[in-house]
Amino acid sequence: MFNMNNTTMDASALSSARKTIVGIQFLFVAFGSTVLVPLLVGLDPATALFTAGIGTFIFHMVTKGKVPIFLGSSFAFIAPIISASQQWGMPGTLASIMGVALVYFVMSALIKWQGRRLLDRLFPPVVIGPVIICIGLSLAPAAVNMAKENWLLAFISLLTSILVLVLGRGLVKLVPVVCGIIVGYIAAWLMGVVDVSAVGTAPWFALPQSVSHFQLPQFAWEPFLFMIPVAIAPVIEHIGDVYVVGAVAGKDFVKDPGLHRTMLGDGLACMAASLFGGPPVTTYSEVTGAMQITRITSPAVIRIAAGTAIVFSIIGKLSAVLQSIPSAVLGGIMLLLFGSIAAVGIQNLINNKVDLNQTRNIIIASVVLTLGIGGAVIPMGSFSLSGIGLSAVVGVILNLVISKDKKA
Repeated sequence: MFNMNNTTMDASALSSARKTIVGIQFLFVAFGSTVLVPLLVGLDPATALFTAGIGTFIFHMVTKGKVPIFLGSSFAFIAPIISASQQWGMPGTLASIMGVALVYFVMSALIKWQGRRLLDRLFPPVVIGPVIICIGLSLAPAAVNMAKENWLLAFISLLTSILVLVLGRGLVKLVPVVCGIIVGYIAAWLMGVVDVSAVGTAPWFALPQSVSHFQLPQFAWEPFLFMIPVAIAPVIEHIGDVYVVGAVAGKDFVKDPGLHRTMLGDGLACMAASLFGGPPVTTYSEVTGAMQITRITSPAVIRIAAGTAIVFSIIGKLSAVLQSIPSAVLGGIMLLLFGSIAAVGIQNLINNKVDLNQTRNIIIASVVLTLGIGGAVIPMGSFSLSGIGLSAVVGVILNLVISKDKKA
C-alpha cells in the first residue's frame, strides 16, 4: 500500500479510496494529542477536533493548498490555560487566545518585511530551548497529581506508551498516546472505575458543545496580555516544522508559498479556535512523521484528515467516551508527554550547539529556567506577568543586552 523508497508519492497516483484511508490514518496519528489537551484543561474534546479540522482548512486556504501540514491542539498552552482559567475563568481564557493569534500576525509581518534574520536575533536557541524545558517541567506536578489517583492505571498507560515507542514499527510507533489511552481505559473498565452512564445517554450525532451553544469569548486585557509571551516558543516551533515538512516533501515552502503565509495561516487558525471555544492549534510533527514513513506528502490527503476530524467531532458518543477516561489514565500519559516536551528543549540546545561554556548563555538559561519553573510573578497593577511568559520575556531581554564576548 505504501511507497517506502526515497521518493514521495503524489496524490494523483492514489485512488480516491486510498487517499481517504491514508487521510484517516493521518488523523489517528494526531488524534491522541488533539483530544488530550482539552481533556487536561477542561475543554470539550469534540470541539478540539472541530477546531483542528477548521484550522487546518484555513491554513491550507492561506497557503494556497501547497503545504502538507495538519494543525492540532498545542501542548505549549496547557499550563497557561490552566493558570489563566483559575484567574479569569474559561471565557476570559478563550478570549486570551486572540493574543496568540496576534503574535502570529506580527511575526508574519516581520518575516515578510525582514526575513527570518530578526527572529533569529530575538529568539535564538539559548532562549527558546530553556523556555521549552520550562513548558514541560512546569506541568510535572499536574501529571503526578492526576496519576496518583490510581497509580496502577497510570503505570499501565505509561508502560503501554513506552512499549509502543520502543517496540512499535511503522505507523504503530507514531500512536503511543492512542495505544496507552486505549489499554489504560480497558484496564480501568475491567477494574470497574469507568463511569459509562453518559455514553449510553449521549446522542449518536450532535454538534460540539461550544459550536451548538456559540457565544463570543469574553474579552479582557489581563488574560490577553498574559498569553502573548507564551506564544513565542510555538512560533519558533512553527518555523522549524515548516523546514522539516519541506525536507520531507522535497520542496522549499519557506519560499513558496512563503513562511509569512504559513505563519498567517497558523494565526488565523488560532483565532478560529478561540471563537469556537477550542485550544490554540499548532503544526503537528506527528503527522509529518507519518508522511516520512508513508512517503505520501500530498496536501489533499491532509485535508481529508481535517475533514475526518470534523466528522468525528459530531459523533456524540465518541465525545462521551473521551470524557469518561479516568484521570489516572491521562496522568500516566502525561508522565511521558510532559517530560518529552522538556527533552525537546534540551535537544534544541544540543542540535544548535549552544555553548554553555559562555557565561552569557549560562546566565540566560539559568534565569529563564528559574523564573519559568519557579512560577515567578511580577504584578503590574491589575495585570501580572508570570511563569513561562515572564521567563520568555526576560530571556529575550537578557539575550539582547548581554554581549556575546563573555567567556566562562
